[in-house]
Parts: sequence; structure tokens; C-alpha cells
Amino acid sequence: MRVGFTVTRRVGNAVVRNRAKRRLRAAAAEVFPRLGRSGTDYVVIGRLGTLERPFPDLMKDLEQAITRLDRKGPGRPSKIGREARP
Repeated sequence: MRVGFTVTRRVGNAVVRNRAKRRLRAAAAEVFPRLGRSGTDYVVIGRLGTLERPFPDLMKDLEQAITRLDRKGPGRPSKIGREARP
């Protein structure tokens, strides 16, 4: 399984973005070994609240997202968090 992390410039400058990515990596290191599916690529997107969110809540959010993705089934694109495109 592979996991990628991205945080846009809207979150802050490079120092802030890197701090957000470090928090996401730490949460992913605990969550993905338990819930991630092998052979799957994941992309974790950091948002504005990533730095202020308590770490246990951040992990819970990631767990819920992975669980929702698993319910979608293999080979189906996910539309979590965005509108369907025409």
C-alpha cells in the first residue's frame, strides 16, 4: 500500500504545510497498518483545520475515511467530500 500527502498553499506557508504533513504522516502510520488495504494507493489531503485538530480526532477522521472507502469496494472511484462531476 502506498500513501501520499498533499497540503495546498491555502493552508499556510511551507513551514505550516510541512507541519500539517508531519501530523498526517504520524496519524497514517498508526491507522493504515490496521485498516489500509494492501495494493491500494491512498492520497491524504490536509485542510485548514489539520493543525488545530486534536491528534486523537485526526486519527478518528482518518479511520472513518478509510472505512468509508472500504465500503465502496475495489475498483470503484470515490466521491467522498466532493460533488459528482457531469
